[in-house]
Parts: sequence; structure tokens; C-alpha cells
Amino acid sequence: MAGDPMGGNPVRAHLIERGEVWLVGAGPGDPDLLTRKAQKLIEAADVVFVDALVGPGVLDLIPAGTERVSVGKRSGRHSKAQGSINDLLLEAAQAGKRVLRLKGGDPSIFGRSAEEMDHLVAAGIPVRICPGITTASAAAASGLASLTLRGVARGLTLVTAHLKAGEPLKLDWETLARPGGTLGVYMGRAAAGEISRSLIAAGRHPDTPVMIAVNVSLPNERMIRGKLSALAFLVAAISDDDPTLLLIGEAVAARDVPLQVVRERIGAMQ
Repeated sequence: MAGDPMGGNPVRAHLIERGEVWLVGAGPGDPDLLTRKAQKLIEAADVVFVDALVGPGVLDLIPAGTERVSVGKRSGRHSKAQGSINDLLLEAAQAGKRVLRLKGGDPSIFGRSAEEMDHLVAAGIPVRICPGITTASAAAASGLASLTLRGVARGLTLVTAHLKAGEPLKLDWETLARPGGTLGVYMGRAAAGEISRSLIAAGRHPDTPVMIAVNVSLPNERMIRGKLSALAFLVAAISDDDPTLLLIGEAVAARDVPLQVVRERIGAMQ
């Protein structure tokens, strides 16, 4: 089969039209948690714009001949402003390339996908989304926890603690502190102390179970459990400078089966 003059895999090139942009969820990091559709789209793209939180195993799936552009965005270390990323996507699409924007987790959960879509759609560029597994789901799976639990946690709330420099953390603490649900806090490492104090002041019990997950689904994944009152200490003990997720609520309490035993069984099966 003849090669495509714009590049990309000729077998899968029909998945992305020239001048089209796909926002693709790379999942939490483990390439085995990438959707089959996401992998096909990666293979079909002419150019892939990559976030800093995309796992190395996922990056290895980008074909050698595909243009790769790092637009790494990570708390405290933004290599490119969002406006610049929007313009880069637009320029590539207007050049007739098959464009893929690879985002950690799910593009629609704290991925700023709306800003990119609005910019592209305003210029007449077609945009599509391929969802990905979000970090909270992967962390719960690794930790043998359920994000919801009948009779205990009837809802799930996801918030982000990432702020622009100097901005205060303004959240509806009274609503977040209500029992009967699980709270997931993305990018909560730096604000762990404030989160703990604010939730307790708003009525959440200090003994509420918490689970801190670092580098979720990667080989260097780390997890620790404890109480809400000790959240800041637990985060400091485990997180270093790595991507950190906080899960708060009764549903994430430790199970009866030790996590290490389960991991040893899974490892024996592989």
C-alpha cells in the first residue's frame, strides 16, 4: 500500500482525517490501561502533542516516524502556556496534518480540553475526543478500594487543588465535608494540610479514612492509608515531588486482604 504523503500509518490513517484534531486520554500511565482506540489513533497520527504526565510506556507506542511535540504541563513546571498549546494545535491542523493531543488520564477531567476545543472549533477545525481511564479509577483499582459503596458512599466528587501562583484554594468545604461520599483530589500534594484542616473544620470527622496514591499504575507506584487528620504527614512521607492523588472517605478504607498479598498473587500470574 502506498504511503500517505502527509505521513502517518497508511493502514490506520482513515481514523484521523487531515486537518482534524483528536484529544486522546492516555490513562494513568500504564500502557496496558490505554484503550484500544487510543492506541489505533496514536498509530494513525502525523503529529502527537504530548503532556508531561503521559507514561513512558505510552510514549513508546508513538511510531518512530511520527512527529512528537512536548507541551509538558505539570504543577509548578509548565513548559508552555495553554494559549501557546492551543495555537500549536491550530497551526498543525491548518497545515493539513492528522493531529493528536495526548493527555494523561481522561481529557475531560481536569485536562483543559474545553479550552482547546473552543479555540479549534472557533477556527473551523473539527475536534473529537477519545476518553481515557482517569487516575482516581486506577488508584482505587490498585488499592482494592471502591470509589462508591452501597450504604456508605453514594456519590463521588472530583476536585483539583492545582492553582495559579498566589491563588487561594477556594472550594465549597461544607459540601465536600458531608458524609456519604468519596472525595478525590487531583494534584493535592502541596495543599494537603489545608485540605485536611478545611474538611475537618467543615465537619468531616478527623478519623475519616484517606488513601494517598503516587505515580498511579506505574512501576514506581506508591500508596499509603491513614486518617484525614494525618493527611499532610502521610503525603509528605510518600509523595516526594511526584504526581499525587488524594482519596478521602469511608469507601477507601483498607480491605481485609493485605494489598501486598494481592500484588504477589497477580505477579505470580504474569
